[in-house]
Amino acid sequence: MQSIQANNYLVHFNQYAYEALNKHLKENKYSNIFIIVDTETNEYCLPKLLPVIETDLNIEIIEFEAGEANKNIETCIEIWHVLTELGADRKSLIINLGGGVVTDLGGFVASTFKRGVDFINIPTTLLSMVDASVGGKTGVDLGNLKNQIGVINVPQMVLIDTEYLETLPQSEMRSGLAEMLKHGLIYDAAYWKEFLDLGAIDYNALDQLIYRSVEIKNEIVIQDPTEKNIRKALNFGHTLGHAIESYFLESESKTTLLHGEAIAVGMILESYISLHKDLITSEEYSEIKTAIKAIYDDVKFEENDIDPILELLIHDKKNEYGLIQFALIEGIGKIKINQSVENKLILAAFQDYKS
Repeated sequence: MQSIQANNYLVHFNQYAYEALNKHLKENKYSNIFIIVDTETNEYCLPKLLPVIETDLNIEIIEFEAGEANKNIETCIEIWHVLTELGADRKSLIINLGGGVVTDLGGFVASTFKRGVDFINIPTTLLSMVDASVGGKTGVDLGNLKNQIGVINVPQMVLIDTEYLETLPQSEMRSGLAEMLKHGLIYDAAYWKEFLDLGAIDYNALDQLIYRSVEIKNEIVIQDPTEKNIRKALNFGHTLGHAIESYFLESESKTTLLHGEAIAVGMILESYISLHKDLITSEEYSEIKTAIKAIYDDVKFEENDIDPILELLIHDKKNEYGLIQFALIEGIGKIKINQSVENKLILAAFQDYKS
């Protein structure tokens, strides 16, 4: 697969990824290498990576406990201390090996340690390959609020090796699929159609579907690297999805949702809102709702869940001047950003989802 040119870096695929990595190591005089992993990727992915790295440099492994609950500033502080104790300097290289939690947090650690050291992302989940791999967003959560602290800073390169997906449970694959569905809904109607009959998907061609998702996100990000305009399209499903994810993360009575599971709900809700703002037809809404519900289990909402979820919307990063801003679809394959939505329409969307 041909490498994809992103903003000031390349995304490399499969066997070419490691060739690019080793070429980069030879061309740059790094002092040492630190690989940040979580407990899952340390066990399942690191043994695949280490043998293909061609270098005489000292390699140190820094591990933290897997899970969104550990994507916080406390984990960053621990890693900054470890980097300091192990002699990291401005010429060190950090390699982030893992899903979105690892690449988001590791990118933030690298971007802020000694005011910035080089880093490379190697996403190991479907979600991180099609979402976190492009765009330069790094950061951590603030309590239960998603991605409130961070910077936009691009890696030296991104390496996508789809063999890492063999280590994933089906739930994680479905989680990543949500972002791929989103890319079709906001940008490419033909790509969306690929997912309407999952039984007909040739999973031998999964690499091509991943490649197209990376292309779509990259085409959007290149136009608007700092999310002032069209990049907001990528937040479709995320305004409500992030609020739902945060609520389920903090609630002791709820089972934590994977990111893609929450975004799947968010896309149905925000499609309903798009319908009632006359942006899509009832046929399009039915197609979207049916397709997503065929993949994901229904999430149960009680009446007393909705108000706390709505309260979390005030912390959404797209909000401006105190107004909650949505990115809604305007027909399948098109987007309309900066849309204000009344609470009564959001409540109606939840009622429809539960019906």
